[in-house]
Formats: sequence, C-alpha cells, structure tokens
Amino acid sequence: MSATVELSYRDALSKAMAEELDRDENVLIMGEDIGRYQGTFRVTQGMFDKYGPRRIVDTPITEAGFTGIAIGAAMVGLRPIVEMMTMSFSILALDQIINHAAKVHYMTGGQASVPLVIRGPGGAAKQLSAQHTHCLEGWYAHVPGLKVVAPATAADAYGMLKTAVRDNNPVIFTENPGLYTVKGLVPDDLDFTVPFGKAQILKEGKDLSLIGYSRMTQVNLAAAEALAKDGIDVEVVDVRSLAPLDSETLEASLRKTHRGMVVYEDWKFGGFGAELAARLSESCFDDLDAPITRVGGLNVPTPYARNLELECIPDVDDVVAAVRAMG
Repeated sequence: MSATVELSYRDALSKAMAEELDRDENVLIMGEDIGRYQGTFRVTQGMFDKYGPRRIVDTPITEAGFTGIAIGAAMVGLRPIVEMMTMSFSILALDQIINHAAKVHYMTGGQASVPLVIRGPGGAAKQLSAQHTHCLEGWYAHVPGLKVVAPATAADAYGMLKTAVRDNNPVIFTENPGLYTVKGLVPDDLDFTVPFGKAQILKEGKDLSLIGYSRMTQVNLAAAEALAKDGIDVEVVDVRSLAPLDSETLEASLRKTHRGMVVYEDWKFGGFGAELAARLSESCFDDLDAPITRVGGLNVPTPYARNLELECIPDVDDVVAAVRAMG
C-alpha cells in the first residue's frame, strides 16, 4: 500500500493536475482567471508561475469560445482541462459540449477523439444566488458521449481527475464547492487512479441503503452516524460515477438492505436521483420492502438570503427525518 498525505479536496485537485502537467506535455489548463489571478477557488494557485501562459491559459469571458477552442485542440492531440469558474457558466457552452464534444467521435466514425476535461464547482457555495448554484451533472449524464463524475472525497477527487485527464473521451468533472476545504487521506502515488463506472460502499449497513454522490455523500455519512444512535444501521453508497454508472453495486446494496433512499442536491423534480430511483425500482422490485424514496433540492431558484438558501438544500436533518418517516 502506498504512502498517504492529508490534503483538502481543493489541494487534491491541484496535485492531480500538476502531476498530469508534469507527466504529459500535451496537457494544458484553460479558463477565466485561472492564471495570474490563480483561480476563483484557488484550485490553480501557483500554476501560472510554474508552467507559464502556454499551459495555463487565461481566457476571455466567453465559455462557448474557449470550450470550442479546447475541443479543436483535443481533436489534434492536446489534452485540455477547461475550468469553468462555476459549472453554471457551462450553460453558455452547451452547444459546444453537447453537439460537438459529445458527438465528434461518433460522427467521424471513430476517426477523431476529444480527450477533454471540463471541470469546476457545481452546486451551492454560499449565497451565490440563483444563477450560480446549478447542479448540472444530471443534464450532462443524459447525453450519450459524455462521461460524468462527481467525487465526494479528496482521494477520489485526486484519482478520478487523473483518470479523466488520461481518458480519450470528454469528461464532465463536477466539484461541489462545499467540499473544497474537506480534508482526507490521499495516496502519494503518481500512478494512483480511480476507475470510472465503479461505485463504492463507504459504510456497511443492513437496514437501509443511502445512495448519493458529491457533497450529499458526506451528508449521508453524517446522517448515518445520527441514525445509528437510534439503532438504525444505514449503508452509505457513493455513486461517484454517474456515466458510466455502476448499477451492480447499487443493486447489491438494495438486495441486502431491502430499502433505499437517493439523496441529491439538484432540484428534486427530474434530477439524476429520479433516474437512479427509477432504474433501481425496476431492477430490484422483488427485493424491496418499501418504495425507493428521494430527498432532493426544492424546485425553486436558489435564493440569495442565507436562511432561505439553506432551506432549499438537503441537509442531515432532512435525510434523518426522511429515513424515520419510512417507518
């Protein structure tokens, strides 16, 4: 087993990118304010001074433009990492991402590939209001040709970002800003990667499966700890890879506990949690003692006022109350 180092989620991302920049001269990072300003969330801190403007590229405020440039660069052999200042801004590049990045390989009969990573904060930070608080991972997971991941731990952020950079397909890599300061043990290993398409069990349990991804996995772990005081033994399943999705691990957990709940920060209506609940209800119907339930964000634009913002986002109390309501 390799040595480990304690890092914040943010520093794990930075470490992964720096090591990939060192490993492969074709890797570059581009985005708004990532160079001289060192990134809005400081994920690229220090990189401009070390690697220079050819590999840490400050872009104009034009998401469609620099995403299109990154797609073209990827098609001719480079491996761009595009940082969106917030994933909400990737909406401005939807045509480039969905109509080009996701489809070029198919529409060229496999002659062209797009080894591109689009990463950045997705979900609620603190009082960034309605236009900056989207959870878009479910939108992108809906699109054939895109890989979509949402790691919940520092180790997974490190290992999955390395996997993303080395993948020959476009990857949407979403980072909840509420995770940036969360610390964890990260393998100190240049070759450490975490494969896509593999969920993980972070806590074994027998009474109910709590299924989530990104920051909601941390919420589920805290809820499981609270529920244990009442004698409720919860299993916590971290999806972490939305596309490709590891249905087998999720199904195996449900067949053990016979009850399931999906927790996701996105709007509850039509979110990726609804896809998980529907898929698992179909495949595990005969093994369930109760319908699979969901805890999701309120179906409203996210308010600026902090007290109202918190009301819109699932928290530990919401999850605990929903589990107890299942009976």
